[in-house]
Amino acid sequence: MNKRSEDIRDFILTNIETHASDIAPLVASNFGVSRQSAHNYVAKEVQKGTLIKVGNTRWTRYFLAGGKHIEFTIKIKPGLAEDSIWTRYVKPMLLEQPGNVQNICNYGFTEIINNAIDHSEGTSIYVSIDVNDVNISIKVMDNGIGIFQKIQRALGLDSIRESILHLSKGKFTTDPTKHTGEGIFFTSRIFDKFGILSDDMFYTFSGNDWFLSSEKEESFGKGTFIQMQVNKQSEKTTKQVMDEYADQDIGFMKTVVAVALSADPNDPHVSRSQAKRLLMGLEKFKKIILDFNGVVSVGQAFVDEVFRVFKNAHPGIAVQYVNANSDVEQMIKRGLNSGLDTKKDDL
Repeated sequence: MNKRSEDIRDFILTNIETHASDIAPLVASNFGVSRQSAHNYVAKEVQKGTLIKVGNTRWTRYFLAGGKHIEFTIKIKPGLAEDSIWTRYVKPMLLEQPGNVQNICNYGFTEIINNAIDHSEGTSIYVSIDVNDVNISIKVMDNGIGIFQKIQRALGLDSIRESILHLSKGKFTTDPTKHTGEGIFFTSRIFDKFGILSDDMFYTFSGNDWFLSSEKEESFGKGTFIQMQVNKQSEKTTKQVMDEYADQDIGFMKTVVAVALSADPNDPHVSRSQAKRLLMGLEKFKKIILDFNGVVSVGQAFVDEVFRVFKNAHPGIAVQYVNANSDVEQMIKRGLNSGLDTKKDDL
């Protein structure tokens, strides 16, 4: 490579992050070469893998492989494969990151993209990835029906809030022939921060804590917006997280359920109907940990349905609870029969 070519290459790599859409005209202007020649220089960097090309014709943009930012939009069409999107656009951004962090991003990104392809009923997916000195942030947005509304429609639920409850349990899917329902459950736990915005509801999960609000970003329309964040120095592995909830012989067997999601914030947890909504689908697990964080009080009928009726119907399932305040714990203990294998536990 001669000196001039080296100078042009250095110029491209230095300026690409601030001129993603007009790097070729900028090269032509600064070096007095034709637009075609400038495009050829850029194309060589794409072939070498130092640049990532997204879009076509006038919508073409270029991003630095291993750089700080990339964004692109993909049309949902037959044959679209999440692993191909990962390999072409995302993997080159993260090659310098630790292997466990790459695996976390790979698992979460492909699971969320696959959900958008198979379930969203939308026409496009927008992706944005930012890498700073501390974290990797991945945002995925589709223009479909909205994940909470999709679940509400599939189960005939009265409220969007109930949709979030069932989604958070794991093992729930609107299409069991194609999916196990494990993807979002594990993705929310392998990332340091995970959030879903859809249908005016924003559900976030971080560590073992969850948060639900009805605030909505003005710039977000219909569909589903998911954001994931992981620290570049994270020591977590996907296997480590999955092993926490899985058994070698029977697979995904443990879940943690946010009890507060089973009723409106202004309603106490008192009825058997509320308990039955909470317990829907939990017969698929061998160990259930009920998280009473945010639950102010419970009634006798609710406790009886959860800790006696369900337990008697499923004697092989261990039911435990955490984060109960003194009033809730008193009601639970009062309702327990001495023979039940139900106890307070720590996550």
